[in-house]
Amino acid sequence: MQANVKRIGIHLGTAGGPSTAVERAREIGANTFQIFSSSPRMWKSPKPAPEQCKRMATLRAEFDVGPLVIHTSYLVNVCSQNEEVRQKSIVAFRGEIERALAFGAEYLVLHPGSWKGLTRDRGLELAAESITESIDGLPWQGTGFHILIENTAGAEFSLGGSFEQVAELVARLQATAPVGVCLDTCHTHVAGYDLVSPEGYEATIQLVESTIGTQAVRVWHCNDAKAARGSKLDRHENIGEGTMGLEPFRRLLNDPRFAHSAFIAETPVDEPGDDLRNVSTLRSLVK
Repeated sequence: MQANVKRIGIHLGTAGGPSTAVERAREIGANTFQIFSSSPRMWKSPKPAPEQCKRMATLRAEFDVGPLVIHTSYLVNVCSQNEEVRQKSIVAFRGEIERALAFGAEYLVLHPGSWKGLTRDRGLELAAESITESIDGLPWQGTGFHILIENTAGAEFSLGGSFEQVAELVARLQATAPVGVCLDTCHTHVAGYDLVSPEGYEATIQLVESTIGTQAVRVWHCNDAKAARGSKLDRHENIGEGTMGLEPFRRLLNDPRFAHSAFIAETPVDEPGDDLRNVSTLRSLVK
């Protein structure tokens, strides 16, 4: 990938095969993108077809599209109190890592899960154990691959609702797994952090630096919010059309502390062209 090029993209579907997402990204002016590697609502998924993996690599190199970000299935809960669910999550997450490596993905985003029925500390402990078990023995060394822990919207038993929780899980994993962070603007906003006012934005980013470290933030999910700040309601809105507005995204995209990060929208696609419109909006904010 070309250095010093702002990476802006969106979550894309994979109809016709995962490699077609590269072509869709190029058509809408995106130079990075996120996909699901399989159905996000199934525990078991087939291995990717070798020809799709090869075509993905060829097209990405030809069009300079990257990083490739894969989002883990919503079913995976690596800190579940239910041992059967946790074991199924370990197997499913290992499959996610195997598919990400097969596709040559740089990043695999994971929601840490729900620790309902446990203490928060036990949830953190189980999450770290489960992720470590999932990646054990897989050939990730030297690939540039990272698991990215995503912050959550702050619901009561959701792990990762604060920067401190994300930082603690990353710290527990650093010795056993390649790990970084994905921050979601909507999640950050509805969890109660201020990204909207200039002074609030600066205070929030300084808190990111003191807990997670800005260099650990490999991806920002750029989503406006339907709900109010502090509401803990994870409802994404088109860029500039929600309770956040355009300015937080302008600041973020031009913040030198995140010059290394990719910016990927997960905005609604209610009408044809919504994906193009959101990518274009983000690109227009870059100075």
